[in-house]
Amino acid sequence: MAYRTRTLPHPRTPRGNRPRARGAAVGGLLAATASALLAAGTPGLAQPAAAAPAGATASGSTAAAFPASVGAKGKARVTAAVFDLDGPVRGPAVYGTDAPYDTASIIKVDILASVLLKAQDSRHALTAKERAQAEAMIEHSDNAAANALWRRIGLAPGLKAANKRLGLTATQGGPGAKWGLTRTTASDQIRLLRAVFDTAPAPKPGSAPALSDASRAYIRTLMGRVATEQSWGVSAAADPGAALKNGWLQRDTTGLWDVNSVGRITTGGHHYLVAVLSDGSTSMKDGVALVERVARAAVSATTAH
Repeated sequence: MAYRTRTLPHPRTPRGNRPRARGAAVGGLLAATASALLAAGTPGLAQPAAAAPAGATASGSTAAAFPASVGAKGKARVTAAVFDLDGPVRGPAVYGTDAPYDTASIIKVDILASVLLKAQDSRHALTAKERAQAEAMIEHSDNAAANALWRRIGLAPGLKAANKRLGLTATQGGPGAKWGLTRTTASDQIRLLRAVFDTAPAPKPGSAPALSDASRAYIRTLMGRVATEQSWGVSAAADPGAALKNGWLQRDTTGLWDVNSVGRITTGGHHYLVAVLSDGSTSMKDGVALVERVARAAVSATTAH
């Protein structure tokens, strides 16, 4: 699967933290950002970057400078990946360095996919208890439910086995019970989202997707019912109706925040898979604002091509 790596010029940043900006405000920001990107005419934005091998990252100072270009402060890092579900290119655009980040609670989508694969293998539906845990884990980011389902899949080794079937290549499960310290990349999160949302034919004739249609529909449904107070993130770049999962974690060693958002959005009549991963923010508020700025700018840059 090919990946395109790009760098964005400095986007226009809205005043304050607007985790649920919609309507005219979002439309105006997208239009302004897109105009700035097109007017800049910089290499890599004016022309699509060349396809790179799976997992490729940006090289040189452009990737290293990406966090500052989108207003990241201090030690904050950020990477975004955007995949146009309706477009002809079968790989995402990656903005920034495609390096590993802690997942925090976005891993809960991967845990659920792994649980559903186990259920498919046993030819049994999820039990009522498992369904209740799955719904609490995705819709409300319930950690107790995630603990139970993490054990159900066999911790990191179980996640690794499932991810091999799902096509993920750069995700490493957290140690022991610490599922939130799983490490992943933005491009690998696009692979996971494609396993759930992409309806394109399988690359190999006659091959079937790892997740059944019923399993995929179940994950999509739960991601579309995330609690209102947790519906920030990639939805900032979307029309109403995003399906997403967010993650946030304050690290004990530094006091800094991991803040991530992944999901499927719709804007301008097109459907996109978006993953924004960040760490090093001094507060969750700053992390959410950074993720939303990057989501808007990355989607705008992708739609401009």
